[in-house]
Amino acid sequence: MDILWAFLLCVFTVPVFGDKVSSKARSCSDVRQFYSDKGFSLTGVPQSEISGEHLRICPQGYTCCTSEMEEELSSMGRREAEGLVKEAGRALQLSLSTQYKSFEGHFLDMMNRSENSLQDSFRVTYGSLYTQNARVFYDLYSEMRRYYRGSSVNLEEVLNEFWARLLERLFKAANLQYTIGDEYLECVAKQTETLRPFGDTPRDLKLKVTHAFVAARSFVQGLVISGEVVRKVSLVPLSQECTRALMKLLYCPHCRGMGSTKPCNNYCRNVMKGCLANQADLDTEWRNLVDAMLQVAERFRGPSSVDMVMASLPIRIGEAIQTMQENAHVFTSKVFQACGDPIMAGTHSSGAEETRKRGKPIAEDKGSAATAARLEKLVSNVTAKLRDMQAYWVQLPTALCSDRVAAGPANEDKCWNGMTRGSYLPEVMGDGLASQINNPEVEIDITKPDMTIRQQIMQLKIMTNRLKNAFNGNDVDFQDTSDDVSGSGSGMCADELCPRGPRVIIPNTDRPKLYAYPPENEKVTRGMGSQTHPCNTLLLLSLAVLLLRR
Repeated sequence: MDILWAFLLCVFTVPVFGDKVSSKARSCSDVRQFYSDKGFSLTGVPQSEISGEHLRICPQGYTCCTSEMEEELSSMGRREAEGLVKEAGRALQLSLSTQYKSFEGHFLDMMNRSENSLQDSFRVTYGSLYTQNARVFYDLYSEMRRYYRGSSVNLEEVLNEFWARLLERLFKAANLQYTIGDEYLECVAKQTETLRPFGDTPRDLKLKVTHAFVAARSFVQGLVISGEVVRKVSLVPLSQECTRALMKLLYCPHCRGMGSTKPCNNYCRNVMKGCLANQADLDTEWRNLVDAMLQVAERFRGPSSVDMVMASLPIRIGEAIQTMQENAHVFTSKVFQACGDPIMAGTHSSGAEETRKRGKPIAEDKGSAATAARLEKLVSNVTAKLRDMQAYWVQLPTALCSDRVAAGPANEDKCWNGMTRGSYLPEVMGDGLASQINNPEVEIDITKPDMTIRQQIMQLKIMTNRLKNAFNGNDVDFQDTSDDVSGSGSGMCADELCPRGPRVIIPNTDRPKLYAYPPENEKVTRGMGSQTHPCNTLLLLSLAVLLLRR
């Protein structure tokens, strides 16, 4: 009788279960189409669901995925996620590179305008005296350019050398009736500290020029180094544990017949926070670097800004020459007292009167106002961009889990939670490696940080310290700041890492798509199509017993 009741129970309940679980295996047509669209061969892909005991990442229910499919999709998920991180890095690099090029172009243009202004005015004012000694001024601007580009140049020594050479040439020109050798000129140079033939101009210009150039060079180097850090960090491969978590997040829904169900947003964020935990550890030093760059950028405003210094340089040099010429007689007599009378050259001509009568050079830069306005705009643009990118490393996981990828707030209770369609209950982890100790989605050994990223954190610290020194007017050496970054900006943005197009700070997850969500096939029965229901077995046993009793 018990068997009979079991028999009747199964007979009457089979139609009820059959509504959800057909005795016929559910079709894998959607998964096959998805798999084919991803570029994979359909060889070995099931036509209908199979038992999922072979799965190593996805839940082991009935599935349309084989072990090979799970492995292929895992690799693809890692490649696509790494592609998105690289694309986000390229967007940030492009923004930094654009700011770098804009600033450098403007700065070099200011130097060219300053040099051209000096040449034009000095050629008119001093005639042959300038043309015969033009190399002195050319070398000054050349060395300042080399310093700005990051060469190993001591700017104070460059300025000291300029004034020393200029003094030699002017002293000789003013005393053509004498034969003045190198030894005598050495003695003349020793008198400059006390006699100050150029007045206060050399000392004043040294302070202003070095401060302006130190600020400019450190600022562009900050842009270079930050771009290089982004490039290197964006190339760090994702871990094997992250690969497994991405497979479960992205493609296990397809294997489970839920291809159109997006991952829960918090689930996605936990996966991405775990995968990018080391990258998030850049946050503190990255913010420090941006803050230091914003401080240095303030040096480009006001009367001591680099554009004002460069525009006034020809005028100040002209004033210094005028000071020496006006006091040439006093200076010469004191030099003769200290160094002795030089040997007569057999001629009594002197060039002092010729140079004096030409008057004071006028080096007007008619475009200085426009240049200052342009610099102000550049500084405003770059500071705005720097502020926008301050939280880049901790915002990246959230940006990668945009509504395009993860379910929105309206679907929080019917999204893919890693096992099925429903709510995701675990809390979202914090940022950085140490915060991932209890991450339920990605297994991470927090005692083993990524060494490439740690090296870049150190580079950020070094650059920040140098920027702080530059802000205080102290010269800094950049030669060892990075493995392969030169002062000219090489390495700022490799060709393959600088896509053409709009600049974005936070990556646009609309491209490339992390994965596709085909529309649900309403005609496909949702259930465990080929699963053997317990009552089927019980029904067969009951029939066998009844037949035996006969």
